[in-house]
Amino acid sequence: MTCVAALITVQTSRDPPDPTSPIVTAAPRYPSKPFTRSLPSQCLRICPQRGGYAQVQYKRNIPARGFKPAYYMIGMHVIMAYGFYKYFHGVREQRELAREKMWSRLHLTPLLQAEEDRDQVRRHYADKAREKELLGTDAKVYNSDRFIRPTFAYTPTNLTQ
Repeated sequence: MTCVAALITVQTSRDPPDPTSPIVTAAPRYPSKPFTRSLPSQCLRICPQRGGYAQVQYKRNIPARGFKPAYYMIGMHVIMAYGFYKYFHGVREQRELAREKMWSRLHLTPLLQAEEDRDQVRRHYADKAREKELLGTDAKVYNSDRFIRPTFAYTPTNLTQ
């Protein structure tokens, strides 16, 4: 440990002042006399006792709360790994459900189309019967023997239960 010297002197020599000197000088008593720095004959030194000063207790002896930071990091990574695991399995399940939905629609399309065709045929024969009842003849509207799907549907104005 180094000793810091605090020196207080009044200097009267005509030597130029040394800017690196650790000497602290007081103001001169008479301003007419030149004021310079030089080594004094007597110094007042402020140094520690032999064996040094006693240790200063600046830290409280409180036990650390919680776990070590490494345990928190490990726990965080375990939780994140579990989350990623569940997320990727959920994405895989959603993809499988979407694929199953697409294939079920593909396989149900012919069944739904056949049901719609039966409904169209039933409506067509009902319209033909209504025309024959109203007009009395089976007149063709189009100049073709091909079946043409109707573009509009008749809806009754009054419904009977």
